[in-house]
Amino acid sequence: MLLEGSCHCGAVRFEVKSRHPYPFNLCYCGTCRKTAGAGGYAINLSAKANTLSIEGAEHIRVYRPGHIDEQSGDISPQERRFCELCGSPLWVQDPRWPHLLHPHASAIDNDLPVPPERTHLMLEYKASWVEVRADEQDKRFEHYPDESIEQWHERTGLVAAK
Repeated sequence: MLLEGSCHCGAVRFEVKSRHPYPFNLCYCGTCRKTAGAGGYAINLSAKANTLSIEGAEHIRVYRPGHIDEQSGDISPQERRFCELCGSPLWVQDPRWPHLLHPHASAIDNDLPVPPERTHLMLEYKASWVEVRADEQDKRFEHYPDESIEQWHERTGLVAAK
């Protein structure tokens, strides 16, 4: 699926291809919440980094949170891209997985498919004012979920065509 995205002010526009376009992962970690989560969480998709095309790249800035990775205990090298003019979060990249790009669902302009279930992750770090609204079929995790974005799409039979 071709994902078309932009920032709020329109200075940055991008396109990227994704085989995993369902916005099912709701992340409540402090970094996601503070950089992209007006609802107390952020939703990231998965896309192929080598398909990214950008208009207005000169307006993109990089934020490196430098937080401790929960799995490895190392400082995470992830990079968050945002528009320097309006502050809109655009996508997350991690040099450990250079073939992947994780656009914020909130930056995508075309319609995204509705997931049949959701995964609420990093619940240990959610803000006290956030009420988790999970349906019966939704999964909850204090830290990372037990499956990747790709594995979730495969399990649910929702992998988009190449």
